[in-house]
Amino acid sequence: MLDDMRVLRDAAAEYRAAATAAGVEWPEHAEAPVAQPPDLVYRLFDVDHVAEQLTWFQSQGWHSRRLLSDGGWVMPWPTDGGEELDSLAFSIGTPFSWRHQLPLFNFEQLLYTLVLAGFHEGEIWRYEFTPDAWGSARAATSLAALFTGWTKGITAGAIVYNEFNRWLQVGDGIQDDVDLLQERVPDVDFLTFPVSMPEEPLMRARQRESGVDMDCIERGFDCYEELSATVQATRRSLGV
Repeated sequence: MLDDMRVLRDAAAEYRAAATAAGVEWPEHAEAPVAQPPDLVYRLFDVDHVAEQLTWFQSQGWHSRRLLSDGGWVMPWPTDGGEELDSLAFSIGTPFSWRHQLPLFNFEQLLYTLVLAGFHEGEIWRYEFTPDAWGSARAATSLAALFTGWTKGITAGAIVYNEFNRWLQVGDGIQDDVDLLQERVPDVDFLTFPVSMPEEPLMRARQRESGVDMDCIERGFDCYEELSATVQATRRSLGV
């Protein structure tokens, strides 16, 4: 869903406050004017509008550092498009068009996107690049819900500051990450956090709840190959 702008601003500010209190270096940035996305965004993702919530967030200057858990970072507006479309080949089985989402948060082995159109507009979805994971699932119902969940994780000690790499990280390095999250932040879906999901039955249950096409998930690599071919055909038609 699309957040009320006041709710989104508050949730982003609370996450920033929690992250800096934990130890993250977060330079001050002057409030930047909200600019419209480049025309390429509309072409790549086959949409005729981009929500105010996303244009506001992209103007906040979060791109300069790894401000998210496990060294994750905010992805800027695309300038080329090929790489962004390629990354969406892992988004098999989603209950919306694969093109109607913008890659927004990169965690190396996980990609979080924001849905740009349709019934699921405003939701955050996640995809794991691990072979045979086929982990398409909703991470949060909205941007504000995502930030609120991350803030709760920091407050509860499920996300801590790592002095060595100067990043936030999920877990304590001892207890299983998902077990720790369920224990310390039971009111937040563990898929909100950038954790790998080797526990297949648990992941599959979450996927069903998200409306994922489970037949596609069962087909796995075949479904991925079909979507990859579609992505490449789309790239050729767009010239990117």
